[in-house]
Amino acid sequence: MKRIADSTVRRLSLYLRFLEAFEREGRATISSGELATSGGTTSAQVRKDLSSFGSFGKRGMGYSIRELTVAIREILGLAHDWRVVIVGAGKIGAALAQYAGFRDRGFHVVGVFDSDPRRIGLALDGLTVADAATLEADVRQLQAEMAVIAVPADAAQSVVDRVVMAGIHAILDFSTASIAVPPTVTLRTMNVAVELEILSFALTNR
Repeated sequence: MKRIADSTVRRLSLYLRFLEAFEREGRATISSGELATSGGTTSAQVRKDLSSFGSFGKRGMGYSIRELTVAIREILGLAHDWRVVIVGAGKIGAALAQYAGFRDRGFHVVGVFDSDPRRIGLALDGLTVADAATLEADVRQLQAEMAVIAVPADAAQSVVDRVVMAGIHAILDFSTASIAVPPTVTLRTMNVAVELEILSFALTNR
């Protein structure tokens, strides 16, 4: 498959949520214009995004909500249940471990780790915080496919190195540190300050 822009994937995720909401309302079809209005984009952009993955809908008839929902879920890999570990059981890590929305989207948190003796052994939504000392072996045993890193910035690189050594190829990092990963590993960084700065820019320049 050709390289798909991150912005396109983000819009697909939004389209999917709108389609699921319309389906719950009992709708059967939707036009590119309606989907564009919901997603804050244009009908041309909707058609361009979808055309990257095949042919959908019929001219003058729009898209079948059910068929397009199934197709986008497959494109995003949501037909598969993903096993996720969280490293760092502080406020962010603990909140993520207990967020039920992950399970609804097919992301199952199978392990939570920390190196702080005060957190090891804590119960988080049916999981017990494990000692990060055995992280590599435990990640392999749990057959985890993704890792969420919620540790202080100065510890982030070493933790990332360890989960990569354990076979993880997809990482979401909340540390805001500058992280290096091999070309075979996909790293996404969640920086709340940057997101707030984008909102600040929008408010200042509206």
